[in-house]
Amino acid sequence: MSRMTGASIDRDEVARFDALAARWWDERGPMAVLHKFNPVRVGYIRDEVCRIFDRDPAAPLPLEGLSVIDIGCGGGVLSEPLARLGATVTGLDPATGNIAAARAHAEAEGLSIDYRDETIEAVAARGERFDVVLAMEVVEHVSDRAGFLRACCTTVKPGGLLFAATINRTMRSFALAIVGAEYVLRWLPRGTHDWEKFVTPRELTADIAAGGLTVTDTTGVVYNPLNDSWRASRDTGVNYMVAAHRPA
Repeated sequence: MSRMTGASIDRDEVARFDALAARWWDERGPMAVLHKFNPVRVGYIRDEVCRIFDRDPAAPLPLEGLSVIDIGCGGGVLSEPLARLGATVTGLDPATGNIAAARAHAEAEGLSIDYRDETIEAVAARGERFDVVLAMEVVEHVSDRAGFLRACCTTVKPGGLLFAATINRTMRSFALAIVGAEYVLRWLPRGTHDWEKFVTPRELTADIAAGGLTVTDTTGVVYNPLNDSWRASRDTGVNYMVAAHRPA
């Protein structure tokens, strides 16, 4: 299980995702939903970063010169497209199998990404800081949400951004994200999510504020069954993303 000692690490969750390591890049496998969801995440991050850093999102490399850390990077599904946009990317994951899969895939694609099997707490304690910190689809899998987000906020440079994506704790999210996605449609392995660990936007905003950042945007993400795709929405009742800024 590598050298994971961070207080926020849930070892059962790590083991669950480690077991899926070999299938991260199988677009028809257990990560199929994540692959369909990914363009929405990438577009949201790109556009918000360009807005704050005064970049052109249509430029070939709009994130060039910016440092990004992707916490809970898995097999690199989000890290790779951000590297292609010009960012200098570091990927963290406590599951050693995930890191091995991410490194192998990045190497095959000719991408230079610094993948590490360590915690954000360790990175924060060393004093490393980044322009953009990502905690996407990971907040609901940690054992100490407040401590985890405090460490995430610590690693954001002055003037930098934190992005988080998670699932709201509503009855609709229980019906759709757990019963529907895991038991009926079987999009995800059973047990992927625990409804009690879902996070409301108010809770997430408060935890981020405690870390010294201000949430500047909250955007929902909804699924359209007619064309089997995801899109940004005002509806935050199930999936949502936030962007938070640290003053310069």
